[in-house]
Amino acid sequence: MTDFTFTCTGVRADPYAAGPTLVFRLRITASEEARVHALALRCQIRIEPARRGYEKTEAEGLTDLFGERSRWGSTLQPVQFAQVPVMVPAFTGESETDVVVPCTYDLEIAATRYMNALTDGEAPLLMLFSGTAFTGSGGFRVEPVPWDLEAPFRMPVAVWQEMVDQHFPGCGWIRLPRDAMDALLEFRSRHALPSWEATVRALLDAAGTTTIPPDGRLADAGLAERTAQ
Repeated sequence: MTDFTFTCTGVRADPYAAGPTLVFRLRITASEEARVHALALRCQIRIEPARRGYEKTEAEGLTDLFGERSRWGSTLQPVQFAQVPVMVPAFTGESETDVVVPCTYDLEIAATRYMNALTDGEAPLLMLFSGTAFTGSGGFRVEPVPWDLEAPFRMPVAVWQEMVDQHFPGCGWIRLPRDAMDALLEFRSRHALPSWEATVRALLDAAGTTTIPPDGRLADAGLAERTAQ
């Protein structure tokens, strides 16, 4: 059996992707300079929230995920971040490859809510690997990649924020049920409103709860969602 070790050496936001995307750089080392014809990997990435501290504002933003801070001893459990396939071409001894991870700014997703609550520092991630290795110096043999292989990595929060700003600069994102979206569209069409922001502002004005700062951006996306429903 060939022994493999995995190390995550960095991460960047992909500026050319159609949607929010992170690219992790992965270093793979095979024991004794073994010849590897290919690696078909499954990479699971999860957040390990207990491996960092949190400021007061961050803790408040995480209340809906983990409850009150006094309960965190039992509720601060790992959060699934992503699961992606990775195909690694032939190499001998050591190689590096990209792990491309499509992301979302849907705040109903636990991992997104977690990352959105962080203001600075690093997000503690754990990358877990499994899959199949095709190895051998003469011909090839098929080996499983053991399930216990993993690579911890501390992702700078600034990278996540950069990725989000590339696609949603200065904005938030709300997912609504289809019937609510249909009602909003009907309201927008009936009043000939030029944009979705104007639509939500009109609803807030009608409800008498408008809280819009001088720059014109909506201050409370959650309030907009409740009003729309």
